[in-house]
Amino acid sequence: MSTPAGTPEGSRAPAARRARDRRAGDGRAASPSQVGQRGAAVTRVEVAIDRGVFMISVAAELANMHPQTLRMYEARGLIEPRRSPKGTRLYSQEDVEKLRRIQGMTAELGLNLAGVERVLDLEAEIERMNARIEELELEALHAQVRLAEQLEEVRRSFRAELAVPYRGGELVRLADVRWPFRRSRSSGDGA
Repeated sequence: MSTPAGTPEGSRAPAARRARDRRAGDGRAASPSQVGQRGAAVTRVEVAIDRGVFMISVAAELANMHPQTLRMYEARGLIEPRRSPKGTRLYSQEDVEKLRRIQGMTAELGLNLAGVERVLDLEAEIERMNARIEELELEALHAQVRLAEQLEEVRRSFRAELAVPYRGGELVRLADVRWPFRRSRSSGDGA
């Protein structure tokens, strides 16, 4: 089979590219011109990002790493892929993103694996602390609401018993207030 001049694979190159794009699962729907020779269209399946779905070779390709590098990262405890019932490593999308971050830290920032491990540990600690802060803030909000309800209950119970005298401005029991124009109860003349 001869190929036209100037193209390495001739007219087969666009078909190969379309097939590769369908396998990559870039999320775009296949147009009629992208449908393969058998007429099958691309189907997009969404799974949870923490579900292990990629075997080691696919995860390594997605992260632009050698599979042996993934095994080494697992041995160092930097990544923990799930396992199938038969023991096959299954990497999730989260794992692949973590692998890319590790690669960025080593290649771009110049960190060694011990430094990467420390960074990941500190990030996990920050996440735990943020979760604890949110938990404490929620508890404080509930406590504040309970205190406000209790305070309102106390105010309602003492509303009849408390009065603000004309001059002092302090709350005192109504029984202790001395009214200047009040008649004494001991006088029985009725006037």
